[in-house]
Amino acid sequence: MDLLVRDGKRAVTVQQLSIEAIAKRAKVSKATIYRWWPSKAAVVIDAFMDNHLAQTRIPEKLPVRDALLAHLKALIARYAGPQGKLISQIIAECQYDPATLQTFRSRFWDDRYRAVEKLMQRGIDEGVFRTDLDPAAATQMIYAPVYLHLLFGLAPLDDSLAEQLVDMGIRGLAPRPETPAAG
Repeated sequence: MDLLVRDGKRAVTVQQLSIEAIAKRAKVSKATIYRWWPSKAAVVIDAFMDNHLAQTRIPEKLPVRDALLAHLKALIARYAGPQGKLISQIIAECQYDPATLQTFRSRFWDDRYRAVEKLMQRGIDEGVFRTDLDPAAATQMIYAPVYLHLLFGLAPLDDSLAEQLVDMGIRGLAPRPETPAAG
């Protein structure tokens, strides 16, 4: 990670990074790098994950709203700094390299997505959300604005964004009161 970000500033981009630079920094041969990772993108994704996952866990013992809010606040706080620049570059790499997209999805995205989906299902089971809710669609609805703000710089990535997304999501996904049939 320190090849990509130094002192909170970008050193080189993922695209500019080379296996040679990674090997030199790690004081190993290129062959050693390739023995463990299929590409520089895989090295970057793993480095990103080591630094990111522990900081953005989804608390399992909190109520659904609080767990979702804690997760989004942690995610947004990470993305507001150097990790946001890095994840943006990884996403950019995914757009023209199918192998990088597959690596990113399998090593990072799929597990995180399933964890939020599980939280959404818990919300359904506990009556926080409607029973007809599709947990996958709800997960996309919660995550998409974070990535939209990150990639397009629409507004600051801060706690207020997390609070706004959770409040709108909880209200929009909440069970609706039964209305009597017209007759």
